[in-house]
Amino acid sequence: MSTIQNCKILAIPKIEDPRGNLSVIEHNVIPFEIKRVYYLYDVPSGAERGGHSHREQQEFLVALSGSFDVILNDGKVEKTVTLNKPFEGLLIPNGIWRELKDFSSGAVCLVVASDVFDEDDYIRDFDEFLKSKS
Repeated sequence: MSTIQNCKILAIPKIEDPRGNLSVIEHNVIPFEIKRVYYLYDVPSGAERGGHSHREQQEFLVALSGSFDVILNDGKVEKTVTLNKPFEGLLIPNGIWRELKDFSSGAVCLVVASDVFDEDDYIRDFDEFLKSKS
């Protein structure tokens, strides 16, 4: 069973160059095979994203631009992580509730996922999530 302690900030290798930096997410950065990549952007002020947990899927979130907060909950402990560096990301294993809030203007959230979209993998009701943890 996943806990908040399983959620980790992982460094993304950064290749520094006077012409601009480059970071690469490959198999040695995250502990799962990449099956899906998507990104959130143009999030209106005050809007929230996430609000779900996954039964099986793992995700890796990166603030490519700007910043946002990720509120993590394992059913017992809640923790807020601020993402604001494009050379590090937050690993979220399955079984962790997540909410994304406080997006800065121009923020872009990259999500790298361990599986393709499957609605049956989502728990979108917090009470149902809590029941799944007991």
